[in-house]
Amino acid sequence: MQDVHIEFRNIDKVFPGQQALKNVSFTIARGEVHALLGENGAGKSTLLNILQGVFTPTRGEVLIDGKPATFANVHDAIGAGVIKVHQEINLVPEMTVMQNIFLGCEVTKYGVVDKRAMEAETQRLLTSLGCRFSPDARIRQLNVGEMQMVQIAKAIHLRASIVSFDEPTSSLTDREVETLFQVILRLKADGITILYISHKLDEIYRICDRATVLRDGACIGTFPVAGLPKERLIRSMVGRDVAMFAKRHRPRCVDWRDVVLRVRNASGITGFQDITFDLHRGEILGFFGLVGAGRTETMRGIFGADRLTSGVIELYGRKVDIKSPADATAQRMGLAPENRKTQGFVKVLNNLDNIALASLDKFQAGPFQSRKAKAERARQIGEKVNLTPNDPAFFTTNLSGGNQQKVVIAKWLTTDADILMLDEPTKGIDVGAKSEIYALMEELVHQGKAIIMVSGELPEIIGMSDRIVVMHDGRISAILTQEEFDETKILTYAVGGGVDEPEALSQAQ
Repeated sequence: MQDVHIEFRNIDKVFPGQQALKNVSFTIARGEVHALLGENGAGKSTLLNILQGVFTPTRGEVLIDGKPATFANVHDAIGAGVIKVHQEINLVPEMTVMQNIFLGCEVTKYGVVDKRAMEAETQRLLTSLGCRFSPDARIRQLNVGEMQMVQIAKAIHLRASIVSFDEPTSSLTDREVETLFQVILRLKADGITILYISHKLDEIYRICDRATVLRDGACIGTFPVAGLPKERLIRSMVGRDVAMFAKRHRPRCVDWRDVVLRVRNASGITGFQDITFDLHRGEILGFFGLVGAGRTETMRGIFGADRLTSGVIELYGRKVDIKSPADATAQRMGLAPENRKTQGFVKVLNNLDNIALASLDKFQAGPFQSRKAKAERARQIGEKVNLTPNDPAFFTTNLSGGNQQKVVIAKWLTTDADILMLDEPTKGIDVGAKSEIYALMEELVHQGKAIIMVSGELPEIIGMSDRIVVMHDGRISAILTQEEFDETKILTYAVGGGVDEPEALSQAQ
């Protein structure tokens, strides 16, 4: 191993009522791409926040180049070359690329901001990263992958020697992921140390040198990635064997005679066109497509969050007019959105209030609401979805990603929804929580509910679906039965190859 760049030595971190880290010790070599793995809630983010100066350890210390690194705040850490590229874009939308890169460290000449020098340096950075957008482009004009590159450009400009990435590929296209990996390898070649957090193990095996696993706040071990069996790595993360890919464990229970939702020729203001499909009782209907295919937009249109411009929706054989999410909720439909943190729950509310949010009328007691009834229902539904901790007073925003997703699903179960649309239900959650979400989905369809699952992960969509709807460029390109599930075939339809004729799609309903 090369010389040690970072050392975490006997790190403890205690929050009120919780010990987040327990005697964590390991080292990271200079110029290494080092994965930090573990289930949500294992302590990964807490450890990075200590490195970044957000938190101070309760006990222990962090050493950089053998010297204690005690940063009072994030600004001090950045000044020392320790920078975090956040999963959630941390840029000012109305500013230009150049302004964001130089924010707080503008170049001046004779006391005046030197725009020409900053533009030249920004262009140099963008060119080195293979970016094709202009230094003058507004951040709001860029896609997520391009915004990610701006954050990396800023890190390079600030002369980072240590860069941490937290789930950097969660919203990127395959092409953008390839670009990111090339950038990371280039940073490594320049001697920059990389900390990399991802729940996608294929990425870990592709670009990381070693991996440190945390479980329940403790360091389980550090492993060379090359030659390490995935099963062993997963077992060390969760303390038990978990299937690598989604898999149905119960007999399928679709009632093909009972169509609960029929969508015909639906088009919307957000770009999807001529969407036609059926959903049956007891079915998990997968929706697959590449980024920009229109899957999320289609779900929002059906749910009334965005306006349909044409088409017909029928529930249980009866035409319905859904103009808003309230209309959809009244029809016993529920939508767990792709971005649970901004659209799935309210950050300032606890589990009790978030779970009751879509069914407040159920808890009305005269002019007031019964908090006792809400708490009792929250505990019952929390037990049903295996919420941890199952505490109505616990703030949802402080839960792990997997448990936040359970709260969002619990919210719709509280409304007695029979049709659930789950948009990327396992995005950004660990393998252990994924298996629990899958088990919950199976339990729900066995109770007679019907599920639409939107996912961009092929193993998940193949493993969990009874049928798969493939979308490309805002349209359905194929509807596949289980016998037709094949990765190559699905991807061919997803990129627009071999698009089925309308008659074939009609027969597949």
